[in-house]
Amino acid sequence: MNFPGPFVPQVGFDPAEDHMGPFYYLPRTAPDWRGQYAFKVEPKHCNAMDSVHGGVLMTFADFALCMAATDHYETESCVTVSFSSEFLSGANVGDVVITEPQVHRKTGSLAFVSGVCLVNESPCFSYSSVVKRLKPRD
Repeated sequence: MNFPGPFVPQVGFDPAEDHMGPFYYLPRTAPDWRGQYAFKVEPKHCNAMDSVHGGVLMTFADFALCMAATDHYETESCVTVSFSSEFLSGANVGDVVITEPQVHRKTGSLAFVSGVCLVNESPCFSYSSVVKRLKPRD
């Protein structure tokens, strides 16, 4: 699938996200980089109501917040300790969902992250999470 702009797919790292996605990120080399993550809603992402499935939004948000918390897994890895979310509105096939997670604090072992997913600049989903910081995978 062609994705708009300079976004690139994140594949080959997490089999579950590969299966659920594809999920994309904006490389740090992109102009105006702000730590953006995105995916385009496909029929496979939808529920029986023809709207994006809540589990897909949760998986996408977890993907994005973990990427942000670990600097794209360059220096460490992580696992999600807690995750809370609110469904604000729907998204439909063809919509692009974008988020810019905010890392609020990192301690020696935890990172605190939150964000909002947008469709056409309107909020559709909000989330907050605590992740356990781990040493890089071998």
